[in-house]
Amino acid sequence: MAFGRRRQADEPAKEPANEPQTADEETEAAASAADGEAPETAGAPAEGGPWDSEDEHPELQRLDFGSLQVPVAPGLGFQVNFEATQVDDEGNPLDGRPVAVLVQYEESAMQLQAFAAPKRSGIWDDIRRDTANDIQEDAGGQTQEQEGPFGPELLAMVPAALTEEVLAEMPQEMREQIPAEFIEQGWAPQVIRFIGVDGPRWFLQAVVQGAAIEDEEQWQVLEDVFRNIVVVRGESPMPPRELLELQIPKEFSEAAEEEGEEKVETFDPFERGPEITEVR
Repeated sequence: MAFGRRRQADEPAKEPANEPQTADEETEAAASAADGEAPETAGAPAEGGPWDSEDEHPELQRLDFGSLQVPVAPGLGFQVNFEATQVDDEGNPLDGRPVAVLVQYEESAMQLQAFAAPKRSGIWDDIRRDTANDIQEDAGGQTQEQEGPFGPELLAMVPAALTEEVLAEMPQEMREQIPAEFIEQGWAPQVIRFIGVDGPRWFLQAVVQGAAIEDEEQWQVLEDVFRNIVVVRGESPMPPRELLELQIPKEFSEAAEEEGEEKVETFDPFERGPEITEVR
């Protein structure tokens, strides 16, 4: 299967599914030491980042999201996606936690998430396989693997709904570019690029959508962001695939105060969260 891409694929990913673990990473390392084995550690690519906070890395201006320190650059926008942790009787969210950072550039977006991983091995191979199975079996999509600048990637094509509400929210120029047959059938194929990097006791995932799938210039901007992310794993034992804690940067609160908003958070991950619309 070919998606007709110009070059090595670029695509976004979704949160890895939790899997039962027989032992956490600390127990696993201790068992290896008892057997006289030196525990192997997964690491980021030898050339460039993403970086671990304990390693030397380039000093750049970054937004501090807790476990993720994300570089800023002109033209970038940032949002935080939330999931509900408490709902009312009607299912409306009352409270929530940040679960992903969304980086926007022109007509492109990249969702970022970091997870705990075993000390001795990475989890990207398993996550890539699980993600492909979910897309093919549950979403009725297609996938293919390819090599990218950070190693193996997953490229997926999934059906995206084109409801009246979705179309109404689109800019007119974008609506005019959608083929009539897609509008008639109510859906259009959407290409998504999943990128993963195994680091020391962490896994970083990016899900790329939009023009950067084909537009080299827009992808290069997002690639530079991803390559210069610093992951802060922390020392607390965590089971593999558990989401590393995110926090809201102080710049978000300052931006909200400047706009006179009392609350800029939303707990619907499909709606806009706190954001800095552009970094100049």
